[in-house]
Amino acid sequence: MKCRIRKWELSDAANLAAALSNKNVQDNLRDGLPYPYTEQDGRDFILNMRSADENETFAFAVTEDNLAIGSIGVFRQGNIHRQTAELGYYIAEEYWGRGIMTEAIRQICEYVFRESDIIRIYAEPFASNTASCRALEKAGFQYEGTLRKNAVKNGEIIDMKMYALLKEERKGQKDVERI
Repeated sequence: MKCRIRKWELSDAANLAAALSNKNVQDNLRDGLPYPYTEQDGRDFILNMRSADENETFAFAVTEDNLAIGSIGVFRQGNIHRQTAELGYYIAEEYWGRGIMTEAIRQICEYVFRESDIIRIYAEPFASNTASCRALEKAGFQYEGTLRKNAVKNGEIIDMKMYALLKEERKGQKDVERI
């Protein structure tokens, strides 16, 4: 195992700020995050995630040697999609390309499927973010299609890809320790 996901701790705020104050990281995320991202922003986020409804928001730090190096979360949708959840994640740039995010994706999906009634987890990476798409594929997600001209990021109209993992499709997943 290259990483472990765990509940957020307030002491993670500095690492969170360092990872998110990188334009290369933020260019692959949705808008709305402050830039630069401060430790106070990190503390506010952590407090918000720790107080969220644990059956609606599954939010964890991605760690290596217990050091927070990224974030991963699964967020339940509403109404007729109440057993569907969206996956979001990022990792500090210095950890890119090491398979860490693939492992974190596997861990959170196994946890959510085991601990909730969620039957489908989906992700919508930018089509240009081939590393994110590959991490999803290696974690067992199926490519479902391209959402054409689906977003505006940094002034450009861009495509996104739709990936999903169904509860019954996860096979060969190893047991993930209790979080």
